Amino acid sequence: MVLVAVFGVALLIAVLLSGLAARTVLSTTFLFLVGGALVSDGALGLIHITPDSEIVSVTADLALFAVLFTDGMHVSFPKLRANWKNPARALGLGMPLAFVGMALITHFLVGLDWTTSFLVGAVLAPTDPVFASAIVGRKEVPAKLRQLLNVESGINDGLALPVVLILIAAASTGAHASVDASGIALELAMGLGFGIVGPLLVSQVVRLRLLGAEPKLQPLLPLAIGVILYAACHLTHANPYLAAFSAGAVLVHVSPEAKEAFEPLGEALAELAKFAALLVFGALLTPRLFADLSLGGYAAVVLAIILIRPASLLLSLIGTRFTRREKLTAAWFGPKGFASVVYGLLVLQAGIPQGQEAFTLIAVCIAFSIVAHSSTDVPIARMFHVDDLVGIPDDNDEARKVRHRDRDPVPAVGATGRE
Repeated sequence: MVLVAVFGVALLIAVLLSGLAARTVLSTTFLFLVGGALVSDGALGLIHITPDSEIVSVTADLALFAVLFTDGMHVSFPKLRANWKNPARALGLGMPLAFVGMALITHFLVGLDWTTSFLVGAVLAPTDPVFASAIVGRKEVPAKLRQLLNVESGINDGLALPVVLILIAAASTGAHASVDASGIALELAMGLGFGIVGPLLVSQVVRLRLLGAEPKLQPLLPLAIGVILYAACHLTHANPYLAAFSAGAVLVHVSPEAKEAFEPLGEALAELAKFAALLVFGALLTPRLFADLSLGGYAAVVLAIILIRPASLLLSLIGTRFTRREKLTAAWFGPKGFASVVYGLLVLQAGIPQGQEAFTLIAVCIAFSIVAHSSTDVPIARMFHVDDLVGIPDDNDEARKVRHRDRDPVPAVGATGRE
């Protein structure tokens, strides 16, 4: 109950300061992270949470599922078909480059063996724009840039998971060393299948003449789909993250009215899940955790944030129609978020030889990333002005006409809803 009280106080403070945070470098994300650290064993000792506590994995898992579900509802299939090359570049070239780059600096600067180093690279390869919400949620930012960041983050979590599981198996010893590649592929396929089939089935049921939701209950229909998907994925070991993102995208395509009804509720629930997970994760950030990381580890963390992600994405965007400012913004905003938290916990709980060292590096990198990216999103978003968008070539002629017609740009194609 102490944790509930702490969460309530942190939530109240965050709401009261949210207006100030929207105008400055102050971040509500940072407040929850610091709040968790202050009430943990490393400071006031009000709550006692360790990496193997069930609440850590559950809150991170729920938050990631909720964020991806709402993210998927901001994907426009027509715009995605017109601009699929940019996300494909980020996923097909940028993500592998970041994966390999992180593995190299982990091996040479931290001293982990090659398998564990590549495991760290796979865990830290996914990005999470929920910690850069002013970029993916502000209308001043070009829609194609928001779409790139949102689609990349929505899909790369699922792409990284099989690599993480394979490398965990490879780093294990004895009977745990076998790799069930077919089982991993099945989990991914089932997750994607659940995410597509579920909303399609529900949309057909809703069209039955005898059925129909009362207006005040309409927002609960997508929520019910999300809850069923979450439970089904965990009962069958299907990939819940691919299921969440694909379900959100399919649902808004087959039932735009469902998205409109659910959006306020969905965004609020995703924010609550995010804040709860941040508070719990912050409780893990004790002085001992930071003391356990070597100087080489801190160098690797800094390079991961300011070099590896920016360089890998900039290389992947060579030859695209993004402006220089857009490329630099996309390259900088590669925050590590809930997917990395969940996968880092898998590494720790697997009991591999260098699992503790790997988790320490991962946790510190996530913490630094959250602080760096959530405190720079507003200033960078303000560099994009509505006037800047007029006349810039766009891969989608219709989107360009809309922006030119009314100087309030189109709603975010990709966002966690902070519009």
